[in-house]
Formats: sequence, C-alpha cells, structure tokens
Amino acid sequence: MLIGIVGKPSSGKSTFLNAACRTAAKVGAYPFTTIDPNPGTAYVKIDCLCQEFELTCNPKNSICREGIRLIPVDMLDVAGLVPDAHLGRGRGNQFLDDLRRADAFIHVVDASGSLDAEGREVEPGSWDPRQDVEFLEREINMWLVQILQRDWRRLSRRAETEKLKISALLGEKLSGLQITEPTIKTAIRDAELKTDKPTAWSDEALERFVQKIRKRAKPMVIAANKIDRLQASNHLEALRQLTDEVVIPCSAVGEFALRNLSEKGIISYQPGASKFTILQPDALGETEQNQLRRLQDEILDKYGSTGVQQVLNTIVFDILQLIPVYPVEDAGKLTDHDGNILPDVYLVPQGTTARQLAYKIHTDLGETFIHALDARTKKRLAENYELKANDVIRIVAAGATH
Repeated sequence: MLIGIVGKPSSGKSTFLNAACRTAAKVGAYPFTTIDPNPGTAYVKIDCLCQEFELTCNPKNSICREGIRLIPVDMLDVAGLVPDAHLGRGRGNQFLDDLRRADAFIHVVDASGSLDAEGREVEPGSWDPRQDVEFLEREINMWLVQILQRDWRRLSRRAETEKLKISALLGEKLSGLQITEPTIKTAIRDAELKTDKPTAWSDEALERFVQKIRKRAKPMVIAANKIDRLQASNHLEALRQLTDEVVIPCSAVGEFALRNLSEKGIISYQPGASKFTILQPDALGETEQNQLRRLQDEILDKYGSTGVQQVLNTIVFDILQLIPVYPVEDAGKLTDHDGNILPDVYLVPQGTTARQLAYKIHTDLGETFIHALDARTKKRLAENYELKANDVIRIVAAGATH
C-alpha cells in the first residue's frame, strides 16, 4: 500500500511527511522545495490485542507501545502541483507519474490562505483554499483523461468490432495505475455510460467517467494544514461545504515538534493524542514553554489532536476500509515458530478470505491451504471465510502452518 502526499508548493507536504514518518525531507518557504519524490514510512495505530489476551507481545512487522499497535504504511511526498500541471507546467508530468502506484492521496492544503496558486506567499486570508481543492482534483482528473485519450479511438473501436467488454480493455490499460476492472465497471455505471457503444462517448463523458474512477481508485483526504494560523479556522467550514472528501484540521509543524520532543524524552506524547506531559521542564526555555502552551490551547484542546494521525487512520481504515488481522502458528500460545507472541499484524481489505490471507503470507501456504483456525474459538474456518477486524488466525496447510 502506498499513500501519496499531494498539494501545491509550500503547502506543508514535506512537513507533513516529516511529522508522520520522522524523516528529514527538505522544507522551505518557497515553491518547489521538493524536486525528487521523498519516500517515508508512517504508522497507523490500533489497540493491540495484547491487552485483550493480557500478554506481552513481541511484534516483528509492527511496533507496540503501551498497548497501542503501530502498523507501517508507505508514504510518498511528490513535487508541488500547479495549475495546468497536466499540460507540463512546473514539474507536472513527473509529479503525476510519481503517483501511479498510489492507493490514496493526502491533499495538504494551506488552510490559512497564505499562498497563491503557485505557492508564493501572500497576505494571510487573501487566498481562498477552496480553489486549491478544485484545481488539484481537476489536474489529477485531466491527467487520467489524457492517459485514456492516447489510444481511446483504437480501444473503443476494438471493443465494438470484436465484441469485447470495454471494461476489460480499460482494465488492461489502466492496470499500471492500480485501477481494476471492478472499479471501472462501477465508474461506467455511475457515469451512466453505455457499454455497447464506447465510440460514442464524448470528451465530457470521458471526463465524467474519469472523475468517478478517481474517487474510487485514488480516494483523497484533505489535510487542512496550518490550522493554528490566522484565518485558517474561518476557511475550515468552507472547505467542508465545498467537497464530499473528508476534511481534517491539521498542524503538521505542531505534530513534528511534539514527536521530536517525545523522542528526546522531554515530553510524553502518543501520536494522535489530545494531551502531552512535560517530563523535563528544565530542558525547555521560556519560548519553547510558551509554544507548547499555545499548541495545547489552540490546536489540541480546540481540535482534539494535531490531525496528522487522524488523517492517516482515516485513509487506511475509513476510506480504504482495511482491517487488521493477526496470523499465528500456535493458536493456543498465539505465537510464531520462534515463540514470538502476536508477532505480525496484516492490513487487508474488508472481504479478504482465509485463503487469500494465506497467499498474502506465502504463496505456498495459499496453494496448499487446508483450513484456517480461529485462535479465540478454536473453530475451523473454510477457505472462503471472510476475515473480521482483529481476527487471530492460524493457517493450516499441507506440510506447513502459520
């Protein structure tokens, strides 16, 4: 799974990456600070099952801190997008190609209205951030339209002359964008297009079709960043009224500061929390103490968190609808073959079957699958059993278990 961080220059994308992943991506108050895409690993958080089973777990593919399981997800911060990027302005073509593999987007918007369309600083509040949402969604849509239009005439004619499903042909063409045939079928239906005559689809129909695809195949959450700045809170409700995308108030720089102080042991802070505790007051100067008080009063108390962790969890669990499952080899002790307790947690789409989980763990387990075992109830589960959130599962296969 890959989540792309998108937005116009200087909106705070790299700061969001640094806060979410504790990376060191270059940031600056000028357009195109980011040239090459910056990768990172962020973590979504859930209550670890070690609490339910009253055990001390030994995570291998994730982290457990004070009963909270942190599960890694890949992130990618790309160069800022400007209007007409799909025509090659700025680093538009490279930006869009970098996002081919993304499963979802975080659109970082400067909610304070302090940047114009090109990412240049202007009087706070003088720019309407709703324009940023509208232009970015259009740029991504037009990028997808251009990909389709390159050989649309050939594809549509082939579908009609050879009596082939246009959804299947499009599924082949768009597979490199992580867009599947079921998504295409749904988009065709939602766009109210006729599949028997794709050569008759107009440019407007293609744009409508692509918009439906993008919302399903590349869903987006809007991080209303710099929420502590002048005018930002005034723009928040306007953003929410404009779009049906989820809009979350956010302070990437606040989250970065809290995580930095936490790692140094100066404060105690759990990502996504509404409070922090100062452990070493002598390590903080008067300016830093004032900044922390302001962060608590104007962000954490007002919005419940800095928003960074909420954005991540919303994308993974609410938008992409992934669920956590725990495979084990010993259903009694909840361990792997080395004795590690609750060693792994996998994020899988809702509807994933026991056999599909086996394939995800190892191809051999999927191919030689016999049955699965629910570690709680000890009941046997058939290959088509649909996994539920927080299932603890033992896979029984010919010659192997997991």
